Amino acid sequence: MNNRMQNIRVGLFFLLGLALLWVTFESLSGSGRLFKSKGYTLTARFDNLKGLSKGDDVLIAGVRVGTVTLTRLTGRQAEAVLRIDPDVRIASDAFAMVAQSSLLGTNHLEVTVGSSNGPQLEPGAAIQTRNTVDMNEVIAKLGSLGDRLEQVATEIGKSLGAGGQSGSLFTRIDKLVTDNGPKLTATVANLQEITAKISRGDGTIGRLLNDSKMHDELLASVSEIKGAATDARAFVANAQGIFDQVKAGKGALGTLVYDEQAGNEIKLAVKNLKEVSDKLNNGQGTLGKLISDDSLLRETQTTMRKLDRAVDGLSDQGPITALGTAAKSLF
Repeated sequence: MNNRMQNIRVGLFFLLGLALLWVTFESLSGSGRLFKSKGYTLTARFDNLKGLSKGDDVLIAGVRVGTVTLTRLTGRQAEAVLRIDPDVRIASDAFAMVAQSSLLGTNHLEVTVGSSNGPQLEPGAAIQTRNTVDMNEVIAKLGSLGDRLEQVATEIGKSLGAGGQSGSLFTRIDKLVTDNGPKLTATVANLQEITAKISRGDGTIGRLLNDSKMHDELLASVSEIKGAATDARAFVANAQGIFDQVKAGKGALGTLVYDEQAGNEIKLAVKNLKEVSDKLNNGQGTLGKLISDDSLLRETQTTMRKLDRAVDGLSDQGPITALGTAAKSLF
């Protein structure tokens, strides 16, 4: 009897141990089949889950609201199945992204709050996702950037004739400074001498900086230049006004340039003047004969001589006799 009761007790303890092991395994595996909480599922698709695995937490504003129950491939993307607590509702404009929980590499799924007045996701719906920066990718890009910087430094060394050897660029710079040291020293000395002269008021720049009279004269000259520039602008403005008036056909010059009737009249006057000058040149008309015919000049000279003789003969004669004698002499 005692052996039988002892065997029963051993069997019960064995079964209890198996039950505890099973409960512990189910709890640690995260399957939740034993103490499976009620809720609803959502799906989230990513190009890369970046280490997100089954059992990782789903957080909203740092608060755990669910867990990842399954990860799988769907076509060319990775899909995570989420179980969300029944009392948590997620807005339809919210999105999920994989975030790093610690420096040890553990991850979780971070879900944004979304709008409070908009529609909410129904059970089984797909939540929007956004890809995050992977630290491995950042480190890889930094390594690539380091390689590129090294190549650039090598190319700079080659362009300076350094042969691309380590430290040769600095050697080149040191040699350049050593070779041009005396020139640099002389340049610095010259600069010091120039600044000393300026400080003493020597030269134009020194006087300009130290002599108030010269400064005032320079300001006066600048004022005069400004005045001349103002006058020049006024002259240009007036010239532009005159040009605008001429272009509009106003005034004598505008009428002469743009009035067709006035132009025709001027052409006619020039033509008439040319005809008159041609007639005068050819000896036509009284004035033309007077200019071109020498006989009329000779007759006039003969008449004047006769008149002189008649006047000389009238000195001792009376007026009537003198008039008769002059008429006789002339005709």
